[in-house]
Amino acid sequence: MNTQFKKGIIELCVLKIVSMKDMYGFEVIETISKEIEVNENTIYPILRRLTKQGYFETYKKVVQVGAPRKYYKLTDTGAKQLAEYEQEWGDFLASVTRILGGSMV
Repeated sequence: MNTQFKKGIIELCVLKIVSMKDMYGFEVIETISKEIEVNENTIYPILRRLTKQGYFETYKKVVQVGAPRKYYKLTDTGAKQLAEYEQEWGDFLASVTRILGGSMV
């Protein structure tokens, strides 16, 4: 799959997954990788960029073993962006389905 196309889709997936519950980075990777082949070199830059854009806020949580974990929480701005991305994705998918189904001709 085209890398740029895949990164755009993964960004949407990251926003959606974190909208369902606050998650730490590796948890995001584990969740997405159940369906899509991804690794930390893909996810962590997306998490940093989305945080910088104001779509996530972060907080640390102490765990019993190891260093504190950095959790990502969707902001109101992030929720608005997610809704926009979901609408765009739905429109795009419908268009591609029509084209592939031959109903455009």
